[in-house]
Amino acid sequence: MTFHSFRLSLFAIASAATAVFANPAQAQGQSTQDRPNFLFIITDDMRWDAMSVVQREQGERGRFPWFQTPNLDRLASEGVRFRNAMVATAVCSPSRAEFLTGRYGHYNGVASNQIHFPVENATWASHLQTAGYNTAYVGKWHMGNQNVRPGFDYFASYTGQGKYEDWFFLIDGVKTATKGWIDDVSTDFAIDFMKRDRDEPFALALGYKTPHIPFIPPARANKRYLGEKVGSAPNFHDNAPFLLSPEARHEPATRAEQPLWAIDYFQCISAMDENIGRLLDALDEQGLAENTVVAFTSDNGYYLGEHGLGDYMGDKRSPYEEAMRVPMLVRYPNGNAAGTVSDALTLNIDLAPTLLDMAGVAIPDEIQGQSWAKLLSKPNSKFRKGFFYEYFFETKFSENPTMLAYRTKDAKLIKYPGHDNWTELFDLKNDPYERKNLTSSPEHRSLLKRMEKAYETEKEAVGYHVPDYADPVEPHGTLPTRKKLHYHWLDR
Repeated sequence: MTFHSFRLSLFAIASAATAVFANPAQAQGQSTQDRPNFLFIITDDMRWDAMSVVQREQGERGRFPWFQTPNLDRLASEGVRFRNAMVATAVCSPSRAEFLTGRYGHYNGVASNQIHFPVENATWASHLQTAGYNTAYVGKWHMGNQNVRPGFDYFASYTGQGKYEDWFFLIDGVKTATKGWIDDVSTDFAIDFMKRDRDEPFALALGYKTPHIPFIPPARANKRYLGEKVGSAPNFHDNAPFLLSPEARHEPATRAEQPLWAIDYFQCISAMDENIGRLLDALDEQGLAENTVVAFTSDNGYYLGEHGLGDYMGDKRSPYEEAMRVPMLVRYPNGNAAGTVSDALTLNIDLAPTLLDMAGVAIPDEIQGQSWAKLLSKPNSKFRKGFFYEYFFETKFSENPTMLAYRTKDAKLIKYPGHDNWTELFDLKNDPYERKNLTSSPEHRSLLKRMEKAYETEKEAVGYHVPDYADPVEPHGTLPTRKKLHYHWLDR
């Protein structure tokens, strides 16, 4: 599919959706007052276990038991915590596009961090907008240096990465100076929007910069956890198969288990957590809490040195658990029992159909995700058995190859196109840290055969292909020396 025909297909989808929802009242079969509001909060590069509720649950396996997130814990105690929430692509812009569209990156136009989100894309926001919702986007957008927020009636956002202190926001396109820590400012804009008088329900997306590098917390948090250490991980000294030797990377063979930036990372999340508390309090004060779905997640996870990744540069991208697994908390007081957990295998592409489902809006056929709305009342209901993962080679981060995978609840198969000798098979039930590659194990031949078949079936089912807007892979799949990067580098 060419990029031109891709854009035309998006336009056709969006036009069809407009026709379907031309009369919102008829489309919903319910009054606007009966439909829930939505507050969707997405952080950047936050690990699934970077919450104190998870650290307590892990007990001795927890790597940072000293870390505290009381407001995220509150959200978990008042809603559903999805313990197996995953992303179909573990890198910022592609994952965000998947959250918005409910479609894989090979269809939605975003295959890397350097691509603008196609304005013709139909999203959960544009569908809700057409169905009578007030839609707003606040905070970090992270689609190249894009200045528009398609599908949103109002936006107070910034382009690119922004900076943690005193940065410029675009308020409905008007560049406006702000003062203060950027996620505090974003929260101010979000609360102001929720306080507006309106006759229609609202759908508000809030993007936090935290905890993206360069990990600069506000002054109130920059002394927290000083002297604490991140605990060791069993897979810290393992190497992903695409990593070159320590000598070729110009690094010592023995790596320090305490990343220099680790405490800064958690300081930022701690400060962000305080803003979660402000949002929940604002919903209470405005009388909105009982009819507002609050969903919290991240665009991908983050390595703290596991598999030889993230100890000296911080990274995600590859389909190990630390990168593809994300936090997911959902509170809807009218729809679920408080403090429940779900082990269902959920994806970022599931958000769009879920919001539409909960709003009573028909889910377009083009959406590839599944609604998990039923899991809010029955968290252990049957859901998907497995899913396909994709990451496309990026010239700017050429030390990472194209990576594909298929994951079930208990097993994972990872493929590296052009490098069959790198293929990995893991028994997640018995090897949660993905240390023992079973592709050559005689005892696991039947598992390998089943996973290979399921991988090919799901690959075909999702329509996987390398789109023409993906970066071309270097000749012969050659990977350059892995670069050592200063952790204050902004453009990631």
